[in-house]
Amino acid sequence: MQAKVSPVFQLFESQHQEAKALFLVLGKQIKSKKAIELLGKMDFLELYADLMAKVHFQVEGLNFDIFKDFKEMKKILRKIHHFKLAEKSLNDRELKLGIKYNGYRIHLDKYKKQLYTEAFDLMVGSTLKSWDDFHQKAQTASKGIKPLTINTAVNQIIQEELEFFQLDKKGSMDSKALKDTFEGLRTIIMLENLLIYLGFNPIFIDSIHEEIAALKDNLKPWYSNQLSLQSLTHFLRDKPEAGKKYLDWLKELKEQKTSLASQAEKQAHQLFDKILG
Repeated sequence: MQAKVSPVFQLFESQHQEAKALFLVLGKQIKSKKAIELLGKMDFLELYADLMAKVHFQVEGLNFDIFKDFKEMKKILRKIHHFKLAEKSLNDRELKLGIKYNGYRIHLDKYKKQLYTEAFDLMVGSTLKSWDDFHQKAQTASKGIKPLTINTAVNQIIQEELEFFQLDKKGSMDSKALKDTFEGLRTIIMLENLLIYLGFNPIFIDSIHEEIAALKDNLKPWYSNQLSLQSLTHFLRDKPEAGKKYLDWLKELKEQKTSLASQAEKQAHQLFDKILG
């Protein structure tokens, strides 16, 4: 008797189909909006692969990684997302002040050309077979799994995320800790939605979910500021005589970073106190 495929595979399959369609579009022309959409799909597909690795760990061990062929693609898509955040920051700044930052604009345009060329070459160099193989591996891994086994694996991954939060609970949170918190919250939200899809109760109550979503949303402007600051700092690094308008902007970004980080850290510690005890 052939083992049944877990109902959770239906979620993977829908996300896989949408991701594959976006990949085909990007294989014709790199469009930032489509690239960022594909990155979102990739986040779920990688999490699903991590979930299957948890389920099959006792048999397969650490070598069970069905997402490995897509890690380079996800990395370049993330770079495009980061570039768009830096570009938006520049656009907003020029619109707000009515002045131009031509040197930085040229710098970003040059980087964009290199980045998009690299992304296009990667898409064209990839094959549909890799997507079909990924689908087949995921389907095989999803056979014969009881819902309770999925529930246990989800709980294990969430517990690992909470252990990372525990490390940041007492001390001050640097940029890496805030970034890890942002990504950890995103993982928890996806896994909780997966539990609900399978008919299980979520781990956290509604009020905690509201706080998790609020913190995640409030970390977005911090994340954008962080990337804008990194990008502008990189541009100014080789320019010892940067103009006043650039130095003023750099100062403002640093002040905003301090303020946004302080707000996010306070909110994170309040949440950690509730969910970690």
